[in-house]
Amino acid sequence: MSEDQDKESKTEEPTEKRIRDAIEKGNIPVSKEASVLASFVGMMFILTFMLNDAGAGFSGFLRWFLDNPGEIRMLSDEDAVELLYIVSLEFGRFFMPIAGLLIILGLAASFLQNAPRLVLDRIQPKLNRISPIKGFGRIYSMNGFMEFVKSLIKLSIVGAVALIVLRSQQAVALTAMYQDPSLLPQTILQIAIKLLSAICVATIALVGFDLVLARFQWRKNLRMTRQDIKDEYKQAEGDPILKARMRSLARDRARKRMMSSVAEATVVVANPTHFAVALHYDRGENSAPRVTAKGQDLVALKIKEIAYQNDVPVVENKELARGLHAAVAVDQYIPPEYYRAVAEIISYVYVSRR
Repeated sequence: MSEDQDKESKTEEPTEKRIRDAIEKGNIPVSKEASVLASFVGMMFILTFMLNDAGAGFSGFLRWFLDNPGEIRMLSDEDAVELLYIVSLEFGRFFMPIAGLLIILGLAASFLQNAPRLVLDRIQPKLNRISPIKGFGRIYSMNGFMEFVKSLIKLSIVGAVALIVLRSQQAVALTAMYQDPSLLPQTILQIAIKLLSAICVATIALVGFDLVLARFQWRKNLRMTRQDIKDEYKQAEGDPILKARMRSLARDRARKRMMSSVAEATVVVANPTHFAVALHYDRGENSAPRVTAKGQDLVALKIKEIAYQNDVPVVENKELARGLHAAVAVDQYIPPEYYRAVAEIISYVYVSRR
């Protein structure tokens, strides 16, 4: 069966077990645009709230470093190491908060879509992941083509929004050419913030659409055939044929145990052919007789046969045999309404053995 035919046969919605297994294996719906949106939001936050203070400190260090090279002592290896340490520290103060914010927002974009889950199978090395043939197959497949079309549409939308914003700020940019040069960075910063704000708004709409599309495609890929649903039901409930076989074996074992207990019975109450009930009574142990075996037709004949072989008395009483067979289960004591009738039979048996 080809892949297309296999997909066409998957007409049933995925079951809860199918969805749960997919999530446990790390197969979850994810919007890649959410991470892009998180990056844009982070950059806008940095430009709006962090760049002025952090940039002022970093630009002051660069100004000192470039304007006063003679004050930097470079007489030994220790001096070079110390200079490298100072430069690295200043770079770290400027870039670490920015990198930390972007990392936190990127993780939040992933965790807000799905709960974090450690799936070892996803990080295990597999040859098909580095196979060039498999790679080309993924790139040039229908899914790859759809991803390319989606990316092209998203790029077009974001590009159009950016172009509209830049055109609206064209007059501001031209006016800045005739202003004080010291005001130029602030003007560029304001234009960049407006541009990122517009891109964030457009990306939010794209993320919402992409989330819906990703979840729809995810559920579509998890669809099942009717045979898949039947197989899953068999796995969950058990194969009916196997269950029937197990029940049959259990009945056979119970019947064998029941038949083995007939040899130790006190008396067997039976009618001529249809019913037989084996009773066990011990004055010192039990207050009432207990049914150790019962059956009808062929089973009843077998019970009587074993009783004869082991010298267990067989007493014929049609009504009592039928009543005990219907009212008492194996390994249960007889109810009080049968005490008198059974007591007469057991007394007869004890008298007969003297």
